[in-house]
Amino acid sequence: MHLGSIYLIVSDFNKSIAFYEKLLEIPLESGNNGRFVSFAFEGHRISLLNAHFDAENPDKVERKGEDAEVSSETLRDIANAPNTHKFAFNFWVEDLRAEYERVNGLNITECLTNIKYVYYFVPYYYFQLTDPDGNMIEVTGSYTPQEGEF
Repeated sequence: MHLGSIYLIVSDFNKSIAFYEKLLEIPLESGNNGRFVSFAFEGHRISLLNAHFDAENPDKVERKGEDAEVSSETLRDIANAPNTHKFAFNFWVEDLRAEYERVNGLNITECLTNIKYVYYFVPYYYFQLTDPDGNMIEVTGSYTPQEGEF
């Protein structure tokens, strides 16, 4: 088995595209006429699936078989359901302080934590933010705390 793509079912397709383009600093690799888009990411893909496309474009989506695919209503239900936070992206960067300042300056989220510290075998520094659908994103990397920071 090989990882093909990680799909996020998103409620606001264009807002999510803009968010991930700014966060990842990479352009879209491909798309499918508004149903989904993909970012090529170190040999893998992060894809955004438009939760509303199938229901809004029934003439463009063909389904066969009893359980051929998740229904358009199910996609909408998933996008509109409360986020249970059972999923998180984890990204690693060379310079955590510089990345925090970059992400903070993007103004792409209302939920951005300060840099945090946890120790379990080794020191671990990270910050978190959420995407437009409330999915958690954790960013970690090399960090030297300032005097008295923690």
